[in-house]
Amino acid sequence: MTPKKMKTIAVEKNDYKIYLKKAKDLHSIMIKARDIENWTAVGLNAVHCAISCCDAVLTFHLGARSSGEDHIQAADLILRIPKTNVKSAAITFKRIISKKNLVAYENRAFRKGDADDIVKITERFYEWTFSNFPS
Repeated sequence: MTPKKMKTIAVEKNDYKIYLKKAKDLHSIMIKARDIENWTAVGLNAVHCAISCCDAVLTFHLGARSSGEDHIQAADLILRIPKTNVKSAAITFKRIISKKNLVAYENRAFRKGDADDIVKITERFYEWTFSNFPS
């Protein structure tokens, strides 16, 4: 069975700084939204923070990022990074992205428990991301 081809786009490795800045901004808003109990904003910013983290780490280590319409596919690209804990990071990223439909599209409120869960796993992915860059 042939592996599925992932859509990627080549990017300058130094552009990782742009994605890291976006991740920091989105992380900050996620935390502020949690503090004011705006659960939907927590969820949306967590998802986008994770996407920016993923773009940063892929850009830095692979010189490419996912250009597919399904963000879950980017998790498979994470597995190509020559660093430790990539399997765990890819799983965490998938867990975050899997919450996107719930927070953005489903016909039920995104609740405090949902927000607490996504903050916890986003923090884990955020910290892993930042551990993969030079100081």
